[in-house]
Amino acid sequence: MLSHGVAARAGARTRQLRHIVAATHRGAPGLAGLGDAALQDRARLLAARLKREETIGADALGPLFAVIREASSRTIGMRHHDVQLMGAYALVRGMVAEMNTGEGKSLTATLAAVAMALRGRAVHVITVNDYLARRDAEKFAPLYAFFGLQTGVVFEGLSREERRTAYRAHVVYAANKEIAFDYLKDRLVLSSAGGPLRRKLRTVEGLAQTDERPIMRGLDFAIVDEADSVLIDEARTPLILSGPADSTVEARSLKQALVVAHHLKSAEHFRLDPVGAKVALTAAGQAILQRVGATLGGDWRSAIFREDAVTKALTALHVMQKNAHYIIQDSKIAIVDEYSGRVMADRFWSDGLHQLVELKEGADPSPQRVTMARMTYQRLFRRYRSLSGMTGTAREIAAELWEVYDLTVVRIPTHRPPRRRVVRDVVLPTAETRWNAVARLAKALSARGVPVLIGTRSVKASLQAGDALRAFQVPHRILNAVDETAEADIVASAGEAGRVTVATNMAGRGTDIILGPGVAERGGLHVIMTERHEAGRIDRQLAGRCARQGDPGCVIVMLSLEDALLVDAGMKRRAALAGSLLRAGLSWPARRLMLICQRLAERRHARIRRDLLRSDEDMDFALAFAGAPE
Repeated sequence: MLSHGVAARAGARTRQLRHIVAATHRGAPGLAGLGDAALQDRARLLAARLKREETIGADALGPLFAVIREASSRTIGMRHHDVQLMGAYALVRGMVAEMNTGEGKSLTATLAAVAMALRGRAVHVITVNDYLARRDAEKFAPLYAFFGLQTGVVFEGLSREERRTAYRAHVVYAANKEIAFDYLKDRLVLSSAGGPLRRKLRTVEGLAQTDERPIMRGLDFAIVDEADSVLIDEARTPLILSGPADSTVEARSLKQALVVAHHLKSAEHFRLDPVGAKVALTAAGQAILQRVGATLGGDWRSAIFREDAVTKALTALHVMQKNAHYIIQDSKIAIVDEYSGRVMADRFWSDGLHQLVELKEGADPSPQRVTMARMTYQRLFRRYRSLSGMTGTAREIAAELWEVYDLTVVRIPTHRPPRRRVVRDVVLPTAETRWNAVARLAKALSARGVPVLIGTRSVKASLQAGDALRAFQVPHRILNAVDETAEADIVASAGEAGRVTVATNMAGRGTDIILGPGVAERGGLHVIMTERHEAGRIDRQLAGRCARQGDPGCVIVMLSLEDALLVDAGMKRRAALAGSLLRAGLSWPARRLMLICQRLAERRHARIRRDLLRSDEDMDFALAFAGAPE
């Protein structure tokens, strides 16, 4: 239950959001009769008023929102709903707007982006991938151009000069990884060029080289789409800018470590902690490595070297799983993001782990890379002068967003009343029985003309779902990290009558599933969730794919007692007990166990993020104390 103080603050925010709607409607009369030039003049006058305001209130912003909404209708044929006005006001005020899937977050961002850009702020609209950045920049460019605003887009493959040009635009669309690594590159450039005075002197004297000039023009105002994915999920991994080392990894030592690891036995020589995904050598294992060191000589005589090398080799063998943590793409190891199901391009595991996984899969080890700069997402995004965000799932991590980023979460109501039906979880004893049950249900629904979206947690699970569907002769399409080329088409067509689609995590897909003719009358899109994820937000993102914008829809959860969530939490014994009760007809303990494991995973990941941020801050302080540049 909310405390009186929290409830009062939530109520005050809700009144503010309603105020912006009323203020916008008050500024709307007469706008439709104005010509384009007159409407643009009105925008300039309102923007000049905003610049004079120290704090942006609804009364000042509402009339400008009315002008932007009218311009949007004229330029791109899209008119903002009242709930989108509320969401945009939350962005301008530096909050995270929680808006359901399908409520039009991308269009909502244009209101805040135009308003802040006209106020003279440099706006970054940050998305989760290059496809969405390019799509939205192209889609909304006519609206920005109406107000004389330039639109830039940053994506993989651009040259340094092309990036510099893009960042000079008033509104810049870019994926979070592009923003992050461009910022790290600028830090390297600025640190190598000396202090601010020396850089200015070199510029005045004309001695500054092109590569000495920063790519970006600072971190001013950011709108982060899929804010929970970018600010929370991505924050578990530090940003590391690396470059090729002077020498390649010594493949011989890596191969030796892998051979030794193959001969070690679990429990006897090493212990595997599935919860923390860590490997620890036992005393017997350390004794074996001591004998190996005496035989191999060289670096292997060092206990630190041999234990570190073999522990990483054991991690590569027993922790890093193909089609879960990585896939093989073009004969190379490609890391898969567990939250979005996407390939993380140009990402590498550090300290030789990536090369060990390559050797495990029979590939040649890639060149060694050395860390040139590092930073956490938490510290990066806290450097923006103003930060805001949008997502469909924020309430679960509201406390962390406030603690780390000083961001308040505000819930935006839906444009139309929701019509989603959620069926109580079904838990089956084995993964095989679960996949068979999923395939039977999908076949029955498809035969009735009902579209089905089967959500899976990993590439491996999506392939297992595909095998079960083929066994039951169910036509289907699979979307996973292996082949994302047809992503937009697959997702967009998933609402057609009788269509069966299998997809890994749907976070950040960015394409709405629109129901085909007659589908609403049959109950709308049916989502079958086949596993609980390590964050309940990811489950809600998948569920949010159905019943968008007041459409009907249904969510069905079908789990098994062999799911990774239970295994990773070390709950095999409790799962066995739950299985016994399940066979006796008692299902609630199994459902309860799933939720407990999910909560434990969420707490573990939150602890990892806190520890990573603390470590990064401590390292920064230590370097500063030592006199090294940041």
